[in-house]
Order: sequence, then C-alpha cells, then structure tokens
Amino acid sequence: MAFDHRKYRPFPPVHKTDRRWPDQVIDQAPDWAAVDLRDGNQALVNPMTVAQKKRFFQLLVELGFKEIEVGFPAASQIDYDFCREIIEQDLVPDGVAIQVLTQAREDLIERTFASLEGAKKAVVHVYNSTSRVQREQVFRMDQAGIRGIAENGAQWVKDYAARYPDTDWIFQYSPESFTGTELDYAVEVVDAVTDIWEPEKGQKVIINLPATVEMATPNVFADSIEYVIDNIKRREHLRISLHTHNDRGCAVAAAELGTMAGADRIEGTLLGNGERTGNMDIVTMAMNLYSQGVDPELDLSRMKEIIATVEDITDIATHPRHPYAGELVFTAFSGSHQDAIRKCLAQRDDNDVWDVAYLPIDPGDLGRRYEEVVRINSQSGKGGVAHVLERDYGIAVPRWLQTEFAKVVQAQAERDGGEQDTHSIHALFDEHYLNVPLKWRLYSYDLHRTGDGVQAYVSVGENPDELMKFTGYGAGAVEALVGALTDYIGATIKVEAFDEHAMTEGTDAEAMACARVRVGEHEEATVALAGDTTSAALQTVLSAVGRARGADVQQQAAS
Repeated sequence: MAFDHRKYRPFPPVHKTDRRWPDQVIDQAPDWAAVDLRDGNQALVNPMTVAQKKRFFQLLVELGFKEIEVGFPAASQIDYDFCREIIEQDLVPDGVAIQVLTQAREDLIERTFASLEGAKKAVVHVYNSTSRVQREQVFRMDQAGIRGIAENGAQWVKDYAARYPDTDWIFQYSPESFTGTELDYAVEVVDAVTDIWEPEKGQKVIINLPATVEMATPNVFADSIEYVIDNIKRREHLRISLHTHNDRGCAVAAAELGTMAGADRIEGTLLGNGERTGNMDIVTMAMNLYSQGVDPELDLSRMKEIIATVEDITDIATHPRHPYAGELVFTAFSGSHQDAIRKCLAQRDDNDVWDVAYLPIDPGDLGRRYEEVVRINSQSGKGGVAHVLERDYGIAVPRWLQTEFAKVVQAQAERDGGEQDTHSIHALFDEHYLNVPLKWRLYSYDLHRTGDGVQAYVSVGENPDELMKFTGYGAGAVEALVGALTDYIGATIKVEAFDEHAMTEGTDAEAMACARVRVGEHEEATVALAGDTTSAALQTVLSAVGRARGADVQQQAAS
C-alpha cells in the first residue's frame, strides 16, 4: 500500500522528571521578532519587491515590533538593496533593530555586514544545520565537523562586527533543525558559540532554537527547551528565542509551551505565512495573550487593515475561520449560540469584565462590528433572528413571536439556500406582520371612560371620505374594538397573545404592539408600530381582522 504508516517512527520523548513548565503561566508578552520579510518572503510564489518590503516593514513598525528580520542580503540582491534603502533613507525608527540572516560562511557574513553599514541597531543571525539527518545525509560530517562550522561562523561574525563599531550589534545563533538535533549535542554547539561571543562581557546574544520542521507534540518541544535552558552555560546572559513552524499544525501551541518553559523571545509572521504549512502566527499568539488579560505589546486593533495589507502583498487569502482574523470567526449561525450571545450582550455593562458566551474576546477590540457576530441562515434560531431585529431596527419581539418568525426566516433560507441579510429579514418581518391590509389602517380613535369601562370610537381606512367607523364598549380600548368588530364581521374574535412596549424613551416615544388574534377559523399574528401604545394596540387587532377577511375572500374564490 502507498499509504503505509509503518515507514514512520514515533518521535522519542525527552526523559525529564523535573519539568517545571506545566505549572507556569504566561503573564507578560515575550519579545516579538517578525520574520515576514525574510522567512515569509522566501515562501511566496512571487517574492516581494523593494517597494512591497518597505510597505510591509512600515506596517510592522506601526504595530509595535521592535525586532524585524528584513531579509537574507547575502543571498538576494533585492534583500541587500532593501537593507541599504531603509538605512540610507533613515526609515528605521530609534528603538527598532533590523535583523538579517546569514549562513556560517565568511563570504556571506562579509556581505551581510556590508549591507548593514550605518545601521543604528542590528541583529546578525547566523545559522548552520545541526540535525542528525542533515549531518549524516546532507553534509556527511560528524558532530565535531558541524560544531566547527558553528564556531567558525561565530568567530567571523565577531570579527566583522568589530569593523563597524558605530552599530549596536546583537549576535544571534540558530542550530537549524534543532528539533532533529540530539539535545546534549545542541547544548554543546550553543556553548561552543557563546564561548566565542562571551556574552558575560557585554555582547548581546540571542540563542534561537527553531522547530525548522515540527516533529513532535508541543509538550515534547517544551521539554526540549527546558532541557537546553537548564544545561547551557551563561543562561543569565542570553535571550532564548523560539522559531516554530507549523508542520503538525501546533506552531502556536509549541511557542506558548516553549515560553512557559523559559523562552524570552518568539519569532513568527503575521497570519502564519511561511514555508510548507507556515510559521508561527504572531497574530494568534498575541491575541491569545490578550484574551487572558495580558498586554501583547502589539497594536492589533486595526485587524481589517492588517489583513488587507498582508493579503495584497503576499497574494495569500486569509481563511474565513482564521483565529481572530477571519471573516467568520466571531460569527454565529447556530440558533442556540445566537440566543446565548444575544442574552449575554443584553445583560452586559460597558465597564464589566468581558464574559460573553461563544465570544472569547470583544470583536470591537479588533475593529469588528457586532453586526458581524450574528448572521442568519437555515441553521439559525429564534434568538439570532430576534437579535438582528433588535440590533438593527430596535424591534424587540416577544418570545412567542420569536419562535414563529424564526420559522418564517428558516423557510426562506432553505428556499434560497443561503444567508439572509438584515434587509431580507426586515422585509420578511414587514411582509408577515407589519403590512396593514388595504382599508384596515387606523385613521383615528376617541376613548371615553364610562363607569368601569371604555367607550371607543374608531375610524378605519385610508381616505377620509371612505372610512369605516366602529363603536364598542369594553374594559379597555382593545376589548372595546374587538366587541365592535365582532358585531361587524359576524365571527368570534379572540386575542390569544398580546404584548406592547415603548420602543424609545421621551415624549415622542414610538410604541410597538404584537398580537396573536383568532378571527373565526383563522389565526393571525400581527405587529404594529405607532406614535403611542393605544394606536399600536388597536392597529394589531385591525390588521388581524383585515387579513382574516382577506383569507376568507381567497377561500371563497378558490371554492
């Protein structure tokens, strides 16, 4: 069989009995390093131009990144030119360090430093692969030979940096393919590099431990990070950095657990672009921290602008279910979800701690609108439909009408086979409940209290010269009108459900009334909006009778 799992072997766990990371909580943001312009760029079908790199760089600066990897200048003329341009045009703000990548070869390191001449602050990131499979099958070298490559690279970086004393240099080393490297050997190589750089004497040093290929579960990665931190020399003088890829779909989880294991710094890209399945998504990890009340120290409030810029430059569409950033991530179609969201939002005060069912963060924090939270299709229920009416039109309907109208909307959605937007929903509500039958519009009314009841004088119609006039008596205006109409049509009229309320506060308050009325054999649900509650109540009854009369006419015509 071509699909044969037996060709693979499980990744060996780290035999560690003193692990501490499971008890840790991330209570502050790590140092972020954006690698979109290098690692992300080399994964694009059409790599960025200098102009695109400049635009992306400006976005990263605006978001708050203090370390930005701008390219591999010794391997790409565009990257070299971009480095020169942002330095010579003074486009790098104070406090921001640009980072470049180079292999541990002298000619590449020499050109790398040339590309950075005049930079105020820069990270030179040198790497060589240390994994067993690369040693044995790619380089065909033993451990001592691979360690020698790292040592030579470290010495060249130190020597060339000395030629540019006006730049604040930060040295960074990565044992590339760290996840495929024996841990004790990784420690040996890292120590050999720091023996040369001597961070204890003041040289700023970053040790980056990359999951160049994600090979194990995140807990195993965390174990490996904690192991290295526990065993390397000069830990107190180093910044431990992580660079996780997403081959197993766990890059964010691995970075989070690695931070719990003691890492200080995280490399990643906006929205996770990178080779193969991508890099660690900084947006997701930063927003995960944000959702726990931790300041991510990045401003991601302009999420739509971030997405638009990244998509335009990379030509990669953002999945609609992408965490925090996707178009549908705060959207509820499910009826029960919609109902829960609606109820939570109705009870929430602006000063409350965020605690809303199904919404881990406030969509408004990312520039999203609440209109995007509840959307209606055939899977939606009464709560969602009611939420849309109340949110967009100020129409709050009683529970019995929510249930009835939800069926109307669901049937329409099933016929259309798609989503029902807010205008479609309101049109359906208007058609089924608000529309007043011809000649049954309330024109005027006059009430006189007599004894224990009310004498009602009601005029109905569109034209003052062709009004129907009804007079009735009852305990209230509605009962009086029902009595008059019963005599007029010769059929029993019974109000089975009735709700009314003022829609807005103030002297010009608009009122709404909802009624379910049985007229002979017909049951009609109607809604009326008016300038006062009595007008709205009378109109609901008139609309129900008018519809029932129309139904009778249709039945007679059909028979």
